[in-house]
Amino acid sequence: MDDTLLLSGLTVLFFVLASAFFSAAETALTAVSRPRIYRLVMDGNRSAQIVSKLRRHKESLIGAVLLGNTAVNVAASALATSVAITLFGQEGDMVPLVTLSMTLLLVVFAEILPKTYAIQNSERVSLLLAPAINLIVMLLYPLTWSVQTFIRGLFKLFGIDIIKTNTLISTTDLIRGTIELHHREGKMIKQERDMLGSILDLNDIEVKNIMIHRKQVETIEGDLPADTLVAQAVSTMHSRIPVWRGEPDNIVGILHVKNLIKLIGERHNSFDATITTEAILAACSKPWFIPETTSLRDQLLAFRNQRQHIALVVDEYGSWQGIVTLEDIIEEIVGNIDDEHDEIISGIQKISPDAYFVSGGLSLRDLNRQLDWNLPDEHASTVAGLLIHEVQRIPTTGEHFNIHGFRFTVVARDAMQITHLRVEKLPDTKLPEDVEL
Repeated sequence: MDDTLLLSGLTVLFFVLASAFFSAAETALTAVSRPRIYRLVMDGNRSAQIVSKLRRHKESLIGAVLLGNTAVNVAASALATSVAITLFGQEGDMVPLVTLSMTLLLVVFAEILPKTYAIQNSERVSLLLAPAINLIVMLLYPLTWSVQTFIRGLFKLFGIDIIKTNTLISTTDLIRGTIELHHREGKMIKQERDMLGSILDLNDIEVKNIMIHRKQVETIEGDLPADTLVAQAVSTMHSRIPVWRGEPDNIVGILHVKNLIKLIGERHNSFDATITTEAILAACSKPWFIPETTSLRDQLLAFRNQRQHIALVVDEYGSWQGIVTLEDIIEEIVGNIDDEHDEIISGIQKISPDAYFVSGGLSLRDLNRQLDWNLPDEHASTVAGLLIHEVQRIPTTGEHFNIHGFRFTVVARDAMQITHLRVEKLPDTKLPEDVEL
């Protein structure tokens, strides 16, 4: 009798340990980092390959683990109850006490304790237990497949297809969520978050949102005398300059200052040192026109493939709207890149903790990124453009509006162009949007 009781007690202990094994495996295999496991798989880690395989067949994994865990829990409880009946008989107060003790034993030592350890050490536990769990999944596959088929059939009776109704989240959204989570937890600084987020946004942003408008582009008239052309070219602070003939919209080439210097050097070393306008125009490269709806990702790849650094942006009617450069796209990712010739003009001047003087031509994306705001940029690319879009007219100096939780005040206007604004972030008790004060 004593040997039988000892064997039964050891069997109950084995079942408790088996339950802890299944609980730890379930938690570790579902919580382990997929990118980390992928890196280990690439390094040839055999256990990581098994973990990756189990995660790809998650239904079979969960079915086998739950089936095994339930079986050992029921067996442990039944065997403990049987031992209690043998020792104390059916009529007594010990059987409920044993049942309560087994419940506490299973909850603490077979659920909470192993799962707590597994979730804190998911990689180590998953790699350790993966081979054994993989064997159990293969042995129980016929049973788990039958159960899964039965469950899917029950769902279909109610018109639910669990395969088709799985929520699909794009990889981009997953990465974006991970970046934002790490930033909020303090594991990533704002600059790193902005850079990684900008890379993900390249496919959603069009060149018209970051282009330099034609009003701000320095150009050269190609019909001028050669000496005047050279003087204007070297007086600019740009290495590539659009050249037009007849009218400013008729861009005939892009003059690279390096090519101009090379041309001057060649003529200086020859017997004929005269440089003609036609020679300068011949040294220009052909203009590259692109639609304003081109995404930054596509244009970045095009710049690399074409081995060019500047493109002319045109609208749907073929009218020249501005230019976009390789540097513009790179700055969209890493922020402004100033060299020794650039004027340091941020377009933002702080006047109070929540209020700023802002240039009307400032990009909304730059403003949002620098101040961590969330002004919408779907319908306008600049601060002034957003205000005009919202009020559906060109406001006069001194007018102010509450829009999207911010108060916009027109500070200065040049003809029909809003040049400067005061933008203040309103508190939570702000006035309703689009209310003119």
